[in-house]
Amino acid sequence: MAELQTATFAGGCFWCMVHPFDTYPGVVEVTSGYTGGTTEYPTYEEVCSHTTGHREAVQIRFDPDVITYEQLLDIFWRQIDPTDAGGQFYDRGSSYQTAIYYHSDAQREAAESSRQALDASGRFPKPIVTEILPAQPFYRAEAYHQDYYKSNPGHYNRYRRASGRDQFIALHWDHPHA
Repeated sequence: MAELQTATFAGGCFWCMVHPFDTYPGVVEVTSGYTGGTTEYPTYEEVCSHTTGHREAVQIRFDPDVITYEQLLDIFWRQIDPTDAGGQFYDRGSSYQTAIYYHSDAQREAAESSRQALDASGRFPKPIVTEILPAQPFYRAEAYHQDYYKSNPGHYNRYRRASGRDQFIALHWDHPHA
């Protein structure tokens, strides 16, 4: 096994960002948490108050010999609305804004390249606004948020459907585009 690497993505509600990555070989761990803010060890309530500067995010430990960072970027883009600067789906506010937090120059370059390619693809009628930022301290969310899709599948599935995320993904990724 190669030395594990870390990827960090903010894609709105972290509950919806774990399962898509969790299913791939080479992904060793997906952790829900908070990053990008100024408060040390913020709580869920503090982050939701939009006063700490944090975003809900997932941090992924992966084996680059099995799954590449570029593959993780592709999975990330397919989970979000990269044109929405105000949050994601019905979750509004700064804690739900999208971002890619890079851990190396190579990750930054790959993220910038993937964002440019997606923007140029014409898949979305509006420009891509997802930020690419240097990794910052990542704080693990409370235990009840970890693997929420496994521990609360009924609520998780209702939430995903009601949020509009699945409909957006189906519209923009499951149908052919120019």
